[in-house]
This record gives sequence, C-alpha cells and structure tokens, in this order.
Amino acid sequence: MPLVRDLGYRWYAHLLRRQLSGATLPRHIGLIMDGNRRWARQMGMANPSIGHRYGAEHVTKVLGWCTRTGIDHVTVYLCSTENLARRNDAEVTFLMDVIEQVVATRVAAPSLGWRVHVAGLLDALPASTARALKDAVETTQHITTGRHLTLAVGYGGRQEVVDAVRELLHDRGTEGATLTEVAESLTEQDISRRLYTAGRPDPDLVIRTSGEQRLSNFLLWQSAYSQLHFCEAFWPAFREVDFLRALRNFSHRAERDTGCTIRP
Repeated sequence: MPLVRDLGYRWYAHLLRRQLSGATLPRHIGLIMDGNRRWARQMGMANPSIGHRYGAEHVTKVLGWCTRTGIDHVTVYLCSTENLARRNDAEVTFLMDVIEQVVATRVAAPSLGWRVHVAGLLDALPASTARALKDAVETTQHITTGRHLTLAVGYGGRQEVVDAVRELLHDRGTEGATLTEVAESLTEQDISRRLYTAGRPDPDLVIRTSGEQRLSNFLLWQSAYSQLHFCEAFWPAFREVDFLRALRNFSHRAERDTGCTIRP
C-alpha cells in the first residue's frame, strides 16, 4: 500500500505540474508557516516546540519547489512581535535557537542560491540571533540568481507602518518641512519606500497553513492586493501537491481577473 500511495502521489504531482505549464504564476509568495507545535503534538512528541525545528527544516524543501516553478521572491513569517511578547521564555528561547542553528545556516545557505533579507526588529532579538541573521544577509549579498528570500523575524505589520511613518517624519523634519507640509504632500510611495521590504515586490500570493484564516499582522501594507490561500495541513506536513494546488488556484483566479482593474 505505501508503494501505491507513493506512485499515486507522484502521478498527481506530475499532473499538477502539467496543468501549471504556461499558466500565470506568482512572482512573490508570502508563507505563514503555522501549525508547527500542533503537528508535533499530533506526532506524539513530548516537547511541542520541537515542531519549530521540523518547520524550519521544511522551509528548505519549499524553497526547492519555488526554484523549480520559477518563483523568485519568497517571504517566510518565522517569528512575530507577538510571539516575542506573549509566548513563554522557554518556547521563545527554543525558537531563537532554531533560527540560529537551522534558518540562518541551512535555509540561508549560499549554496541554495537565494539572496537573504531580513524584515523585522533585530534589536528585539537576542544578540546571537540578530548576529546570525546579519551574517546570513552578508554571506548571500553577492548572489546573482535573482532569487530573494526575506526572513520575517520579530516582525509586525502594524509596527512596520509605524516605523515607516516615523522615518518619514524624521527625514522631512531634517529637511525643515512642517507637519502641515508633510501631511499635504504625503503619498503611498513615501510609505512604501521606507518599509522593511522596500525595493522588493509585493506578494502576489500569501499561503497560510494549519487551517487558520487570518493574516496575523503579516505584510499588511504589502498584501493589500494579494491573493490568499489557506491550507488545512500543518506546516511541517505541507506537501508539494498542496503547494502546487495553491499555485493552480492562483492561476485560475488570475485568469478570471484578467482585464479587471483590481491591482495598481
């Protein structure tokens, strides 16, 4: 039976890839990798936090699927500002260790061909975690494959907008502008170019696993026109066929919306 299931899975994955041939695909995918701890409990693990390690390791596999399908921009939601503030110290410490030992070394390995960026408040992280992430950025900055991986760590969408507005006010104040002048001249571009993700495209598709159907403060500004896809599988159990089905749904909706003015 396992052999039959494996053959059936391979056939279905092949069929999905054929259906996506020539289809409209997202340029940038945002991933909310939810359900690590619930998956660990389901698997009978004594410490649910171990699910974070399996989830982090799974990112490497998903990046391989993105490379195979020609998706060049991926943003992964690893840790929110709420995670840092509301979860117990032991879980946060475990998660930071995973980010240092798995994400910043294996997921961000130059050999995978992804140039790494970080979005979030590094100052809110332990010094060793912040250093590991900065090292990942530095060691991949010369990669020229055109593939970009953004790690959202200590990230909050609302805080990002607040920080962008604060930076704008400081910049314009230094130039001698009054608050009235800033208010009268303010544009969307003024905010966009001061976001943590400035210079990179907005996500076309945001995928969230575990069955939850909310953005949880992830790329709030950038995802204004994104398609959203919610998958029941917990993140470590997120399969290539789940990924390909998300792309197929995106393609169908993109074709349906052709000619409609829904995106700037």
